[in-house]
Amino acid sequence: MAKQKPRTLSGFMELLPEQQVQFDRMMELLRRSYSLYGFTPLDTPVIEASEVLLAKAGGETEKQIYRFTKGDTDLSLRFDLTVPLAKYVALHYADLSFPFRRYQIGKVYRGERAQRGRFREFYQADIDVIGDGKLDITNEAEIPAIIYSTFSSLGLHRFQIRVNNRKILNGFYALLGLTEKSGDIMRTVDKLDKIGPDKVRELLMAEDIALTADQAEEILTFIAIKGDNDQVLSALEGYRGRHELFDQGLDELTTVVKYLAAFGVPEDHFAVDLTIARGLDYYTGTVYETTMLDHPEIGSICSGGRYDNLSEYYTDKQLPGVGISIGLTRLFFVLEDQGYLNEEMNTAPADVLILPMTEDLTAAISFAARLRQAGIRTQLYTEQKKFKAKMSYADKLNIPFAVFLGEDEIKAGAATVKNLRLANDLTPEELQQMEAEGIYKQITLPVQEALDYLQKQLARQPIQTPIVDKGALAEKYGLDIPEG
Repeated sequence: MAKQKPRTLSGFMELLPEQQVQFDRMMELLRRSYSLYGFTPLDTPVIEASEVLLAKAGGETEKQIYRFTKGDTDLSLRFDLTVPLAKYVALHYADLSFPFRRYQIGKVYRGERAQRGRFREFYQADIDVIGDGKLDITNEAEIPAIIYSTFSSLGLHRFQIRVNNRKILNGFYALLGLTEKSGDIMRTVDKLDKIGPDKVRELLMAEDIALTADQAEEILTFIAIKGDNDQVLSALEGYRGRHELFDQGLDELTTVVKYLAAFGVPEDHFAVDLTIARGLDYYTGTVYETTMLDHPEIGSICSGGRYDNLSEYYTDKQLPGVGISIGLTRLFFVLEDQGYLNEEMNTAPADVLILPMTEDLTAAISFAARLRQAGIRTQLYTEQKKFKAKMSYADKLNIPFAVFLGEDEIKAGAATVKNLRLANDLTPEELQQMEAEGIYKQITLPVQEALDYLQKQLARQPIQTPIVDKGALAEKYGLDIPEG
């Protein structure tokens, strides 16, 4: 029978075990960070009825949907986590407590052209706060604090959260008499970082939008307002009193900035940026984009904003919200590509590898059970291979400790523990110094003492983040760390 050549579809990411541990560690830290802010976990079906999932779709989004039929049922794979959330809140409205705070980390599917760093199946990590009728501005101020806490916990430090308010933009375009064109203008201005001001000016004056040269120049002058947060807000005050919506947006943005320090966000991690608009029309208030300071070419690694009615396609109830999304698969790919993943992180599947040295495995099985009951990740190696092959297995998996149980140990009720992380070329003086600190290259102890010893040694290992921010290290220590 002919063998089928194994392959993975283009745009679908598979990771080797070490990478998968790092990716799962990122998800674990995200869940922990979101939970600290009172968000509850949520999981929605990957497959939905097409008429439900596509209620608010259209254009390019609908073209990218994976849609199929099963019998007489028209089905689609979810393309984001926001539309399923809208359905969920509308469906379970009577059973939820508002404001409803949820986080969700799950796979979504988009049939776009696969290319480097762009995937057809990928994880998103979202948080949203949904209000019933109203939602206080404080929630919009808290979002940057969650972004800061989340990326800091991952080990990333050289990033900046850029914030704007759509009401400021809508109000500004209204006072220019450009309300009907404001959506097209904001989508064009949103491309400023990618194509530059000259190209943006051309697009604003092109046939599709057809602004005058003066209008285009006034818009570019407005969004070019720069400086620290206080300076930008002060410059915006010069426009106050000319349009009610602009004034409301400025009040909201000022409140967000005021609360950030209290939420613990350092000022160098946050910037008011009038170029941030977010291309989606449903954003109505504060909008966010997060970029890596040392790699701005990557674009936003976390974005989102305030919207006034999450579930308008499913219910007449007014359900405003604010949320952000991290494209986790793409972020992981980018971090790996740029050399940010922590190569020193413990990715071993076990902390201890037990190597029985006798045919009767009773003692080894019993000790493995005791270690696991004590919370120590333990693997029992029972393959009939030579000692060198067993040690090579432990080395390839980077397991930190091996336990030998031979006839002498079993008779004495003991176990021999070997520290596999210690270099083999240590000098006698170095070994003596470590032994004075209670660290041994190899030691034989009674079973209970061996268990206690392993717990103490594992407790010494530092908690490692999956990301090492080279830029932050260079800044802290004045080092010149090359890229890659």
